[in-house]
Amino acid sequence: MEDQRRIRLAQRVRNIAPSATLSISAKAQAMKRQGIDVISFSAGEPDFDTPGFIKEEAKKAIDSGFTKYTATPGTPELREAICEKLRRENGLSYSPQEVIVSCGAKHSLYNAVMTLCEAGDEVLLPVPYWVTYLEQIRLAGGKPVFVECEKPSLAPDLNVLERAITPRTRLLILNNPANPTGVVLSEETLAQIARIAVEHDLFVISDEIYEHLVYEVPFPRSIATFPGMKERTVVINGVSKTFSMTGWRIGYAAGPREVIEGMARLQDHMTSNPTSVSQRAALAALRAPSSVVRDMVEAFNSRRKLMLSHLSEIPEISFPIPQGAFYVFVDFSKYCSGRFAGEPIGTSEHLAELLLEEARIACVPGSAFGMEGYLRFSYATSEKAIEAGMERLKSFLQRIE
Repeated sequence: MEDQRRIRLAQRVRNIAPSATLSISAKAQAMKRQGIDVISFSAGEPDFDTPGFIKEEAKKAIDSGFTKYTATPGTPELREAICEKLRRENGLSYSPQEVIVSCGAKHSLYNAVMTLCEAGDEVLLPVPYWVTYLEQIRLAGGKPVFVECEKPSLAPDLNVLERAITPRTRLLILNNPANPTGVVLSEETLAQIARIAVEHDLFVISDEIYEHLVYEVPFPRSIATFPGMKERTVVINGVSKTFSMTGWRIGYAAGPREVIEGMARLQDHMTSNPTSVSQRAALAALRAPSSVVRDMVEAFNSRRKLMLSHLSEIPEISFPIPQGAFYVFVDFSKYCSGRFAGEPIGTSEHLAELLLEEARIACVPGSAFGMEGYLRFSYATSEKAIEAGMERLKSFLQRIE
């Protein structure tokens, strides 16, 4: 007889929403395996291969037997290389004891949130936000406080930010350049955010994973460089986006030693060290000249311009010109309020489903990022795919009443 017992999952797991970005990508990949011609604009990773010299270092590590445990926070050599990178590129001075290496930047973020956020603490979260920030706050028992953005720029509204602060406010999560919008915050805006953080005694988790992927704007300044901020900021970064190493799972955090040591104690009992071989590969990446990523950034910029030229031909949509990352976040509210095949569309999720089923293009609904009516398109794909996918998009939208 079939076992009818119901497995009881912990409440914290029942409360977690699945990642919409990963779900859409998985569905698109499943359709491709069935032989369906799907063009995906949902990817959150570069489509380029990891540079050859990085892969060679990983092979050398395997051949030399570098396949055992390392220290939980990462090897001394890699942590020192991260310190040098932060000095050279960001003007930030850290010791290796103020750096921890984790299994991807997402892991670094989780460690930081769990270390700094107590149950009931309020965490300021600018909207739109990357999907994982919200779930990590909830897992820590924190209360997300959504900070609405300015329109049409989609940058955080600083007046709203300051008004949202209460005696329970503990953290602000900042993503610059931003996913899903591609917004790069100006130095003036960062200075104002820094002032607010210092005046209200807030800690900031600054996710800077897209810092090298910027177009026609200066290299982004880290908020940790502003007066009074280094001691109240955890800087999050990694090698995934810059060096096309998403699958290698190496991220890192730099911050006050007490915080980093707390994150290391947490990591001791979660994963121990990040993969030894990947650490060697990341070491090679961080020691490479900045010219290594130049070709990839130029290709992304060309794709960005191509996608923007197509989107500009579509009536009744709007979007901020992305200056960083590899996304365009587009307001499709007019189309969400329309009808397809006589039925109301209603939501960005439904519109994304229709685009996948009818037009065979995959994108991510804005509701996943806290903004209904929007769709996120990634241009981390070939120009040929962008051309074909944008034409499919325009053809499908003409069918909406």
